[in-house]
Amino acid sequence: MRILSIATLFPNPVRPGFGIFVGNQMRAVAARGDVDLVMVSPLGVPPWPLSAAAPYKKLRDVPAASDGMGMGQHVHYPRFPLIPKIGGDSNPYRIAKAILPLARRLHAQAPFDLVDAQFFFPDGPAAAIVARELGLPLTIKARGADIHYWGCRPAALKQMLRAASQASGMLAVSEALRADMIALGMPTDRIAIHYTGLDRERFHPIDRGAARALVSAIPGLGIWNQGPLLVTPGALIARKGQRIAIETLVRIPEARLALAGVGEDEAALRAYARKLGVAERVHFLGQVNHDALPALLCAADALVLPSSSEGLANVWVEALACGTPIVVPDIGGAREIVRDPSAGRIADRNPDAIAAAVTEILANPPSQAAVAANAKHFSWDASAENIVHFWHDVLAGRPVAQAVDVSTA
Repeated sequence: MRILSIATLFPNPVRPGFGIFVGNQMRAVAARGDVDLVMVSPLGVPPWPLSAAAPYKKLRDVPAASDGMGMGQHVHYPRFPLIPKIGGDSNPYRIAKAILPLARRLHAQAPFDLVDAQFFFPDGPAAAIVARELGLPLTIKARGADIHYWGCRPAALKQMLRAASQASGMLAVSEALRADMIALGMPTDRIAIHYTGLDRERFHPIDRGAARALVSAIPGLGIWNQGPLLVTPGALIARKGQRIAIETLVRIPEARLALAGVGEDEAALRAYARKLGVAERVHFLGQVNHDALPALLCAADALVLPSSSEGLANVWVEALACGTPIVVPDIGGAREIVRDPSAGRIADRNPDAIAAAVTEILANPPSQAAVAANAKHFSWDASAENIVHFWHDVLAGRPVAQAVDVSTA
């Protein structure tokens, strides 16, 4: 089975952590040995002089193809013209135009069986064009914001629905996201559930005290070694809800908050913490290296992520695997993950409710082993097995499964 998979969010030599969860999934697929997987990760580069400005100038150092991403084969990085701020709805056409010459050449050398997209937008409509041109079946995966954000934009939604009608099969990272896709008008009988995976060698419980001592000694992190520690990972953008996490500190005066991520809201968040008088208890860690993330999660008393939308966040599962309970709103697949009080709490998306949930956990913390048991069925090997099974079903013309119980994920 030879698969052409397209992912705009994927590790590359200058940003090895970019889309690491997609990289981990596809690395597990390639490692099986029964799929000839060809990854294409198109890079958007704006016209000069914007292309010379950060963050785009580093993209000039990305080769057209690289075998250094642990895939066991080349990952291709074609460029497409990006129009910042205003060109998002039209990106699929430009992506497809950039990919097609490469896809035709590779298909002529060794024919593909299927074209796959790792996100519903812009990857899905772009992959649909490539699949039509090559005369191949199409599969598309939805992960969260690609449905919740782009599905609210009429021009993007029109392209997404056209791609959905063409797709032989689609995947959603949670039952809740599948329901959202159906509500947009996507074919019910062609959407299966595909839960995330987990690097079990990396994410596992480390004694919280030992982990706290470790991260407090890591240069560049400097985490406090005393007091309850809350961790909020993710890009510093409004959708992730860091303002709510900061405001919970007013209600939990002994707690400290570590924000792990970078983004456009950093200056505003720093100002908000000063305004509330909690700045000395908020630590902006910047982009935390993926190698340091497990220790940070193990050191935390709770992960707090008050996002406005998610499909099923990888970091929810990673935190549980480290023995750290999570506090999240009732969004996406939260109820598919928080099935027992040992996993944490589902709370309304406001500071009072989040603070109350955290206070409950701090007052009666579950053991790390009990928390970690909630993630025992997740692994990248299981994720790879399920997606390969899905592709086989599509190619055989079999109906795709409508749901996969988390107990077998």
